[in-house]
Amino acid sequence: MRGRYRLASYLGGSVLARTGDELSGPALLLLGLAVTGSAADASVLLTALTVAAAVGGPVFGALLDASRRPGLLLGLTLACYAAGMVLVLLGLGWLPLPVVAGIAVLAGLANPAIAGGWTAQLPRVLDGMPVARGSALDAMTFTAATLTGPALAGLVGAWLGAPAAMLVAAGLVLAALPSALALPIPPRPAGPSGPPAPRRALRHTLLAGWAAIGRNPALRRVTATSAVSFAAVGMLLVCLPPLGARRLGDPAYGALLLTALAVGALLANAALARWTPANSRLLAPVPKGKKSAICRGPDVLVLISTLLMAGSLVLMASTGSVLPLAAAAVLAGFGEGPQLTALFAVRHREAPENLRAQVFTTGASLKIAGIAVGTAVAGPLAEWSLTGCLLAAAVVQLLAACCYLACSAGKPAGKPPRKPWPALAS
Repeated sequence: MRGRYRLASYLGGSVLARTGDELSGPALLLLGLAVTGSAADASVLLTALTVAAAVGGPVFGALLDASRRPGLLLGLTLACYAAGMVLVLLGLGWLPLPVVAGIAVLAGLANPAIAGGWTAQLPRVLDGMPVARGSALDAMTFTAATLTGPALAGLVGAWLGAPAAMLVAAGLVLAALPSALALPIPPRPAGPSGPPAPRRALRHTLLAGWAAIGRNPALRRVTATSAVSFAAVGMLLVCLPPLGARRLGDPAYGALLLTALAVGALLANAALARWTPANSRLLAPVPKGKKSAICRGPDVLVLISTLLMAGSLVLMASTGSVLPLAAAAVLAGFGEGPQLTALFAVRHREAPENLRAQVFTTGASLKIAGIAVGTAVAGPLAEWSLTGCLLAAAVVQLLAACCYLACSAGKPAGKPPRKPWPALAS
C-alpha cells in the first residue's frame, strides 16, 4: 500500500509540474505578444527560456546526484522555476526586454528538474513494479501534460488573459512541491571501508556523467537517436499551424493535429503500461552490456518508434484531406509515446546509480537542444515548401534511425574492458 501511495504521489506531482511546464511556453508567447505587441519579442522570451533549459541540465543533474536529499533540491528548484515565471510576468512592460529575457534565462536553468530530474527518482518509488511498466506510466505524464498544457493556455488566456495563464502555469508547478518533498531519501553510498563515500568535486561529477553516456553503448545509442529524432519533432511542431491553414482551412486545425498526436502517444503508452515484461519481448529487460540488446528489449523499441514517426511524416506530407492527416498524426503519436517510454527504460537500466540524475537531465537538455535546432531550421524551410519541410523531417527521423544503427551495440568479444573514468570509482 505504501509503495502504491509513493508511486501515485510521484505520478501526480509529475502531471502537475509537467502540465505547468507545457502551459508556460504558450502562456509566455501570449503574454509577450499582449504586452509588447511584437511576435518577435515574444519569441525572444521563449527562446531565452528554452536555451537555458538546454544548458542547465548537466549541472543540475550533477547537483542532484550529489545531494543527500534530492527531493528537497527538486522541490526548491521547482519553486525557483515558478518564481521565475512570476518575475517575468511582473517585469514585462516595466523592465527593458533584455532584463526580462535574462530573468527567463535564469528560470529556464531550473527547467530540467521537471523532465530528467524528476524521472531519475522513479526507481525509488516503484517498490517491486517492473521498471518498464513504471517508465510507461511516467511517459504518460509527459503526454498528458502535452495534451493539457497548451489547451489550458488557450482557454485561460482567452477567458482571463495572458497574465492569468502565466499564474496558472506557476501555480501548477508549485502544486507539485509536496510530491517532490515526499520523495524517498536514497541510502548513503558506503566507501571501501564502510563509512560514507566522500563527495566528488562538481567538475569530476560532470565529466563522469558525460563519460557514463559516451562510454556505455546502450546509453550512447538511445541518447544520440532521441536527440536527432526530437529535431524532427521540432520541425513538425513548426509545420502544424501552416498545415492546418493551407490544407484544412484554419490554423487552429494544426493544434487539433497536435492533440491527435498526443492522444495517440497516450493510448500507446497506456497499452505499454499494461504490457508487462513477462509477456513482451519489446519490454523485456536485457542484462547490462549484452550485445543482443540492439535487437530486443526497450532498445529496439526506440528504433521501431523512430521509423514509425518517419513513416507518419511521409504520410502527412503526401495527403491533404482531414482523415488521412488525423491518422498520420495519431501514427506519429504511436511512435513518439513508446519512444519516450523505451528511452526511460534503457536509461534506468544502464545509468550508474550515483550518476542517474545527470544521465537523465543531460538527456533532457540534448532533447531540448534538438527541438530548438529543428524549429530554427523549419521556419524558413516551411515558408519555402511545407511538403518539403515535412519530408525533410522524415529524413531527419531516418537519420536518427541511422544513428541508432551506427552506434556500437556492445564490446567485441575477447577484448578487455576499457579503464573506467576515474570519477566513476566509488
